[in-house]
Amino acid sequence: MKPTLQLRLSQHLALTPQLQQSIRLLQLSTLELNQEVEQMLATNPLLETEEEFSVSTPELASNAPAERDDAAPDYNDSAEANTETAGERELAADDFGTTDREDWSNGTEGDDFDGIRELPSSSPASSGDDDGERGETESADISLAEHLAQQLAGMHLSAPERTALQILIDSLNEDGYLEDSLEEIAASLLPGEDEENAESREELLDHLRIALRWLQSLDPAGIGARSLPECLCLQLATHPASPERDLAATIARSHLELMARRDTRRLLLETGADEALLRRAQGLITTLEPKPGRRFATNSAAAVVPDVIVRKTGPGGREFRVMLNPDVAPKLRINELYANALRATRGGISNSPLGGQLQEARWFIKNIQQRFETILRVSTAIVERQRGFFQHGELAMKPLVLREIADELGLHESTISRVTTAKYMATPWGTFELKYFFGSGLNTETGGEASSTAVRALIKQFIAAEDTKKPLSDSAIAGMLDEQGIQCARRTVAKYREAMKIAPANLRKAL
Repeated sequence: MKPTLQLRLSQHLALTPQLQQSIRLLQLSTLELNQEVEQMLATNPLLETEEEFSVSTPELASNAPAERDDAAPDYNDSAEANTETAGERELAADDFGTTDREDWSNGTEGDDFDGIRELPSSSPASSGDDDGERGETESADISLAEHLAQQLAGMHLSAPERTALQILIDSLNEDGYLEDSLEEIAASLLPGEDEENAESREELLDHLRIALRWLQSLDPAGIGARSLPECLCLQLATHPASPERDLAATIARSHLELMARRDTRRLLLETGADEALLRRAQGLITTLEPKPGRRFATNSAAAVVPDVIVRKTGPGGREFRVMLNPDVAPKLRINELYANALRATRGGISNSPLGGQLQEARWFIKNIQQRFETILRVSTAIVERQRGFFQHGELAMKPLVLREIADELGLHESTISRVTTAKYMATPWGTFELKYFFGSGLNTETGGEASSTAVRALIKQFIAAEDTKKPLSDSAIAGMLDEQGIQCARRTVAKYREAMKIAPANLRKAL
């Protein structure tokens, strides 16, 4: 085969370091961005913070035209693979059953029994399909271990018993349960199979058994339990003696699963109690706390800080002003002292070893500014598209997909996806992730579409108004939606209900 020379013309996208950094900064959350800024400040002496810094004028940016902004790069799919590598949570203990806490799931969401009271939760922030709701755990001033240690300080115990009790306190999980058996705790403290260790381990085990009884007598009631039945029975032991308390203890030890399924007929058969007494016993159980250590748990989730703020303006609040949250924008500038010194050096900035860091600092500031400008443009477009939501709430949400915003702003769909991930908007209805405003549509009788978010809100409204003695089935809800002109199958209703963490009809039925 004869060798030949050929000339070919081709085009391909080359990711410059500046573009790679711009893509990475765009997809970072506010917390991750702050960490990135701190790292850059620590490594680049030519970058410093300043007191006054403005990313862009909100009024001008919020009214910016929808035409393509050449300053904002379009991150297309062909660059996707390369960017991935570019820098890329009275009752004896022996009477309790062997039911493990994991057995208490009975088809409901989470570990807790649906009927047992939960701590209040309220947070409008959303993420994905959870319909904008996130649970908030009450955080206490002191931890569970500190609360128990305060009680331990006032107890008259021998030194071995005090030590054993402290060991058990340290072994509790955040819910107040002992996950390891006493034998496992003793073996972990005194490992080995020789005779001397075996004798010491048995002595320690005796002290742990005594310490466990002391621990289970402390506040809060139910602390130190090894299973959910034991936890509930320990709490029932603090109630005055009564027929309903005794029946509640029997149910807690042996029939929790039947109660979770609302199987009243089987409970009556198994316990031999009359219906009135059974209802009182069930009502007593629902007042108990399945996780006694929960009120002392610290809230590990960081508070959501909105990147964008939307405020009502104009007569009657019919207009909306979209602006960046000034608290999340890093206030950065070039250190003029070092920059001037570089300019005065022989050969200028280009020949100085710090010249590269000066260019890096300029790129970083420009990319930070560009990040917030892009977020503001996308947020403004979302507000314009979802004006009904901002005026009337989630029932007025419209179907919206990433492609619509991308086409309007002249950006790629992947860019919109990066901008709307882990970025939050404060609205008159609460704080939401930008992705919350996007959703598919369901057909209506008029030929239009209803947003899946609005349909979920409508389902929640139907369930909130239902008769708890005869809750609505998924089929009944689908029929009610059909009466509203929304074509929604029963399976779709079940999917939306599960996404909102709402139990099925048989578990919502009043005890």
